[in-house]
Amino acid sequence: MQKELLSGGEILIKALIAEGVKTVFGYPGGSIMPVYDVLYDYTRGEKKAFDHVLVRHEQAATHAAEGYARVSGEVGVCIVTSGPGVTNTLTGVADAMLDSTPMVVIAGQVGIAALGTDAFQEVDLVGVAQPISKWSYQIRRPEDVAWAVSRAFYIARSGRPGPVVLDFPKNAQVDMAEWEPKHVDFVRSYVPYPEPDDRAIAEAAELINAAERPLALVGQGVELGNAHSELLEFIEKAGVPAARTLLGLSALPSGHPLNVGMLGMHGNYAPNVKEQECDVLIAVGMRFSDRVTGLVSAYARQAKVVHLDIDKSEIDKNVKADVAVVGDCKVTLPAITRLLKKNSHAEWLESFAPARELEYEKVIRPAIHPAGGPLLMGEVVNAVAEATGGEAVLVTDVGQNQMFASRYFKFNRKRSIVTSGGLGTMGFGIPAAIGATFGAPERTVCMFTGDGGFQMSIQELGTIMEQQAPVKMILMNNNYLGNVRQWQDMFFGGRKSFTSMMNPLYEKVAAAYGIPYTLVTDRSQLAAGVERMLATPGPYLLECAVKEEDNVLPMTPPGKAVDEMLLEIK
Repeated sequence: MQKELLSGGEILIKALIAEGVKTVFGYPGGSIMPVYDVLYDYTRGEKKAFDHVLVRHEQAATHAAEGYARVSGEVGVCIVTSGPGVTNTLTGVADAMLDSTPMVVIAGQVGIAALGTDAFQEVDLVGVAQPISKWSYQIRRPEDVAWAVSRAFYIARSGRPGPVVLDFPKNAQVDMAEWEPKHVDFVRSYVPYPEPDDRAIAEAAELINAAERPLALVGQGVELGNAHSELLEFIEKAGVPAARTLLGLSALPSGHPLNVGMLGMHGNYAPNVKEQECDVLIAVGMRFSDRVTGLVSAYARQAKVVHLDIDKSEIDKNVKADVAVVGDCKVTLPAITRLLKKNSHAEWLESFAPARELEYEKVIRPAIHPAGGPLLMGEVVNAVAEATGGEAVLVTDVGQNQMFASRYFKFNRKRSIVTSGGLGTMGFGIPAAIGATFGAPERTVCMFTGDGGFQMSIQELGTIMEQQAPVKMILMNNNYLGNVRQWQDMFFGGRKSFTSMMNPLYEKVAAAYGIPYTLVTDRSQLAAGVERMLATPGPYLLECAVKEEDNVLPMTPPGKAVDEMLLEIK
């Protein structure tokens, strides 16, 4: 049978369809125009195969793709043009790399004949993207398109996920080739799922069985590996208290009796203190980030460390492991669990209570149930968390809004937190929330942001308007770059260098984009404002005028050990 002769651009679209792509985020331009011409047919009418979401900035395309991927478990896809179009995506590519988010970026490029001539909007994309992606590749011929797309998706979604960048010169988009679907499931020297070592599994089980004060550290690897039930079976059989990293917050239900809180610089006091007292530390799908360990030389020196990770390069990188179990945690967790004795560490678990109660009295209760004064960020987050009952997707921007939201939101369901962890990208919130509404259209998406991050991607209100994306935006406006201001107050003598912000009238901004809006200036208005936001179909902007110099606590100061957390600022 004669194969179909198609342009490289049409082969690209057919290859995306073969990968099961349902939504693409993008922005057209000169060097990608042939692909967009093909998209015209495949996003409408009888040939419609998927949706294309026109963002207002290419960086937003990547963050939207990240949001989509994080809540759906699928690969996020974005299509952009060459030069500034693709360089605008690089922040999102780096963000996805650090947070292990599966994403494929397809970028136009000048034709092969013009490469190296400094042609209009030419940039060495493969060279630029290589250090911040799992794979970057230039498709030079239409015959290679189907193979390259299949390989890109395989690499992006397998093993430890991450971003892949495809550079697509214009000649390869317009030249013709025979269309034949490709299926790549092997790349030489790439081992995405290492075979677990039975001896390491036995040693890990032996250490956990002998432990008197074990503590599990649950990371995003559990979410990425879809190992939620395996994690529950493990901690429940062993009776191990479990703390979660920022990106692993929804890997374990907030209300689970063995859940002892959030780790890290602004995490909960009890698990941070108890890391320094446990005798066996079991890290599951987490990388011992500096925001978790604090001063690494003083971190958990008394504990035997069992580290479960799919990526061998993370083993011993920051914290030395006594037992390293390399492999997919969906496989390694049950392998260890089978060797565990049924156990309970009730006395050890109860020992968390004094630190938890101290934090509640000094930090949590004043933050979510203040006696008076200005509206606080903690009570805003708590009000939304209570109203959504742990069922919503939490999306955050970066800064104080991120830490307050992560601390006080509640999670009953997996894949429920979308935030920029490793790179800390301001402006992430709005586009990531847009992507989340496409990745989980049946769920409520609540996006918390500060006035700084909101204005970094404020143009994406245009995308929300056009798509009627049902993002519930909670803008906690303190007229500051709040996180930097807090550090300036704590460590730079209160010298507030360029952190005070003059803000627009957000009511008029919302009106310009046709987005319903409410301003809350007093806590007496908060419950009604939240109720109105959640009851209104489609997008909504709830602006909350919060205390200007509110601080996120507890806090482990930089250079300090994790148990040197501050519960108050004197």
